[in-house]
Amino acid sequence: MTTATQPPLPSHPLLRLRLAPHGGLPRPIDGAWWPRSYDLLEELPSLLAGLPRTWGHITSVTVNGAAWSALPGRMLLFNQVVRLHRTLTASAPHTVVLLAAGRGRWDLVVVPPDTTEEVAEPLMAAAAGDHA
Repeated sequence: MTTATQPPLPSHPLLRLRLAPHGGLPRPIDGAWWPRSYDLLEELPSLLAGLPRTWGHITSVTVNGAAWSALPGRMLLFNQVVRLHRTLTASAPHTVVLLAAGRGRWDLVVVPPDTTEEVAEPLMAAAAGDHA
């Protein structure tokens, strides 16, 4: 009798992030992020680890909306302090704003965690400017 074994689950789930191509013109949205939960303390480390090195060290993160779980004012990530903010601006309810001192600002659409893959994929592609 043989037993089929399942491949081991990855210790860190794949980051669901799609970024717009780097170009010369500024964009209102720089890509999309599809977190697995609204727990920013759990989700943020993998997001920041997956960003391009050219973005530099992110020093401030602003999430939009009341959906995110409680946030401290700052957290230590990769031996660096990151300030955390929440805003309730109605103009962009599903965004995260990343700031790197002296480097720039990046705005990502946040696809709600409970979104199905069939709905999330086109949203992420549109935010990244994919025209396939």
